[in-house]
Amino acid sequence: QVQLVESGGGLVQAGGSLRLSCAASGRTFSSYCMGWFRQAPGKEREFVAAISWSGGNTYYVDSVKGRFTSSRDNAKNTVYLQMNSLKPEDTAVYYCRAERGLVIYWGQGTQVSVSS
Repeated sequence: QVQLVESGGGLVQAGGSLRLSCAASGRTFSSYCMGWFRQAPGKEREFVAAISWSGGNTYYVDSVKGRFTSSRDNAKNTVYLQMNSLKPEDTAVYYCRAERGLVIYWGQGTQVSVSS
């Protein structure tokens, strides 16, 4: 069992930055691929970024490439999403996900709001 707790969300002006954190419980964190998803009001949840278990590979949706960076610290059981040059369309609840094969865990989400 893995429990995920996101933090770092908030209200920021367009062009600003936020860093989200996702802290995981359990001793097997390093074996999970970690992902970030977001869900805006009235829209489906969408993929934002992912990072491999080692941190050596990262993946991003086109709309955030060059602005968002995912990293992880396996010693701290934490994954991060650095978000720069934020835009109003980035406003959403951001969720952390842990995946290993068919096993998936979700965090409770953290709100990110970007004002124009």
